[in-house]
Amino acid sequence: MFGGMAFAVFIHRTDSIYDDVPSERYQFPKQYLTRVQKCEGDWIVYLEPSKVRDTKGYFAAAKVQEIVSDPRNADMHLAVIEPGTYLDFGDPVPFREAGAMVEQGLLNDHGKVSGRAQAAVRTLSPADFARIVERGLGRDDDFLPRIDLAVELNGIREAQSPFQNASPRVRINQLTNRAVRDRNFRKTVLRAYGERCAITGLRLINGSGRAEVEAAHIRPVEQDGPDIVSNGIALSGTAHWMFDRGLVGVSDDFAILVSRQSNDPDAVNSMINSSGKLLVPERPADRPRREFLIWHRDNSFKR
Repeated sequence: MFGGMAFAVFIHRTDSIYDDVPSERYQFPKQYLTRVQKCEGDWIVYLEPSKVRDTKGYFAAAKVQEIVSDPRNADMHLAVIEPGTYLDFGDPVPFREAGAMVEQGLLNDHGKVSGRAQAAVRTLSPADFARIVERGLGRDDDFLPRIDLAVELNGIREAQSPFQNASPRVRINQLTNRAVRDRNFRKTVLRAYGERCAITGLRLINGSGRAEVEAAHIRPVEQDGPDIVSNGIALSGTAHWMFDRGLVGVSDDFAILVSRQSNDPDAVNSMINSSGKLLVPERPADRPRREFLIWHRDNSFKR
């Protein structure tokens, strides 16, 4: 592999029979142990199968911290994901793009898709890894935040537009760069919520066609909150400010809670959409996870 790096593809679907939490662990049977062990300490890309309706394709990247036996199932092992490394792609990458395979290592000598495409875990060439990450992170669009369009990579200020044929190491630098992670978190959260504030229900677009809504972490990054859509909520600026300061919270059933410490609870209540509940994404896997809502109520919400 490339300079000691060993990349891989992990296939995952939200209705999987396996005990997967992509941002935390990937469960797999013994038959894949040798293959997965090769990428211990290195990066993998998640792929949702083409047969899944509205498949996301290659949808995220993460670093494998270690491989352990599953304590709850003797026939299974777990690839433990290094905390803080998982990142949903702001632009999920299709299995095929313009009729061509993105993962070119799946092609046989005759240019046809080989049987490797059926493997739930498979090695990934450095070139394919870099290509997938480039497409997943590299495109700018109206989801971008209103900040200086530059990214600091290895101490060098680079234009935010993608640069072709960058090395896997440069792509890894992107995956771990805070500005890049913030932009991709914003993209995935705003897309999941249809660019609509989950508290007010308003979908406001500014004069340049950009959504006037922000991606709020439920559990902040500074408090070990992951950059995953289920730890995010799309909120207007005012709602975001109130959420971060604990003036509003969310119950396990998504009811919006108003702090008794608010100096004007009537004004706060008037901002909440008529359902009284958070307007959550249609896709269950994108909705706020209970553990993050509990953390916010216990650590931020002013009861």
